[in-house]
Amino acid sequence: MIFNEWNRFCLIIKIILNYGLLDFIPINRLILPLKIGIQLLLNTFNQHSQSLPGERLRLALQELGPIWIKLGQMLSTRHDILPDDIAQQLAILQDRVHPFDGYLAKTYIEKSIGSSLETWFEDFQETPLASASISQVHSAKFKKNGKNIVIKVIRPGILPIITIDIKLMYKLSKWTYKILPKDRKFKFSDIIAEYEKTLFNELNLLKETANTIQLRRNFKSSNILYIPKVYVDFCSKNVMVMERIYGIPVYKKSLLKKKGINMKLLAERGLEIFFTQVFRDSFFHGDMHPGNIFICHKDPQNPKYISIDCGIVGSLGKKDKYYLASNFIAFFNRDYRKIAELHLDSGWIPMNTNIEDFEYAMRTVFEPIFEKPLKDIPFSNILLYLFNTARFFNMEVQPQLILLQKSLLYVEGIVRQLYPNFNLWESVKPFLEQWMKEQLKLSNIIYMLNEKMPYWINKIPELPALLSNEFKNSNEIHKKIDILTIELRTQRTHNTRVLFLFGIGLVFIIVSIYLVIHNQYTTFLPICIFSLGISIWIIGWKQII
Repeated sequence: MIFNEWNRFCLIIKIILNYGLLDFIPINRLILPLKIGIQLLLNTFNQHSQSLPGERLRLALQELGPIWIKLGQMLSTRHDILPDDIAQQLAILQDRVHPFDGYLAKTYIEKSIGSSLETWFEDFQETPLASASISQVHSAKFKKNGKNIVIKVIRPGILPIITIDIKLMYKLSKWTYKILPKDRKFKFSDIIAEYEKTLFNELNLLKETANTIQLRRNFKSSNILYIPKVYVDFCSKNVMVMERIYGIPVYKKSLLKKKGINMKLLAERGLEIFFTQVFRDSFFHGDMHPGNIFICHKDPQNPKYISIDCGIVGSLGKKDKYYLASNFIAFFNRDYRKIAELHLDSGWIPMNTNIEDFEYAMRTVFEPIFEKPLKDIPFSNILLYLFNTARFFNMEVQPQLILLQKSLLYVEGIVRQLYPNFNLWESVKPFLEQWMKEQLKLSNIIYMLNEKMPYWINKIPELPALLSNEFKNSNEIHKKIDILTIELRTQRTHNTRVLFLFGIGLVFIIVSIYLVIHNQYTTFLPICIFSLGISIWIIGWKQII
């Protein structure tokens, strides 16, 4: 690691210790001795022992920075897996992250637009309306017509922190590959690359501007979702200007009820918006945490969503959409054979997978789950269980599905909060079945054929050359497979040796700590044993690097 990366890594460890986050590690037989040892040696670092656990976790994530804050935002919607007190603390991260100086924000905005704020705007408020992990928002008015607007500005100095955290993630994934070769099927590097892409897209407000315009166009005549207008003449990489919206934050359930909002209809529409974006538009909001969603309450019996912060968006190809919808419908019908066939056809699992074994594994996992009432089964968990089960059959994690899964977690968390008795399955099944019927309509098939026909006609003269290249590529692939097989055998031998060295080193270190705690020998012997353990670790570490 270079100095900055090592320094950041040490800071992360320090923050974890300062806020006593070791308390959040679940206890089991494997890690209990290690956890006790760490707490005996390092418990004095905890500077917030008097604070509640949820508050300690929130403050730590906030201090760690944008990547960690986004993790907290996602977890804040999961009341099904987190206690309410912790979820409520993490909800603060949605729009109440500690702001940076308003005067500094004004300076950045003026630098971006190339003139004084007073030239175009009036009534600029240095106190931000909201402050998030990557940016914060200030209110103002247009000087020429008095329209209320908001100005979004990227936090200064945030790029180096994100860059270092991403580099650390890549290094950790590289070490994981070397130590645990069986986990290569996870494609950690691809997942991190996808996360890196979405984060850096969010840092560029010109991309958010384009995304907002696209989503606004997709729902231009919608009566269930409103996307605010963007004033492109004032937008740049670091600053974005859009109309100010007024609504109730979706997480203020008591206020929504007080306004007489139809909560069941609101929940239904939240789900409809998400699946419409995914399956109709192939362009969905990828950061739908509660801090980015508001409710227009002008007509309580006809509530309308307002969505902001479109920096992260996702899309699925036609093939992925078809297989995803088919998988969900197969789950509704408990058709595990169909699920296995779909995974093979889509290429999500290797073609040599035993389809009977895969079907049996699916049945074993999901039959006990479906014994519960459908309304009590978290819809998003089905995707999670599906991927976890398929992983044992060497399913390659699809990066395009990771963002979808995260977004579905957000949406389901919001919907269940709004209307706990809402049966997501009853709403989703008709939508997906109707979408599947639309895909099989003759008019759609003819349209797709007409769309592809010019491409196919142009490729006909190239067929002989393409077939010849395929034969050559096939021979090259066989040669590469032979080389990879030899390399894999060598790597396994190397990894076994490294794990052996780490194990021996750990034994020496634990023995030295034991001797120090029990004072059975002079200090010299424990130091020698500890040094020997560290030396063996260094030897093993060098072999990884």
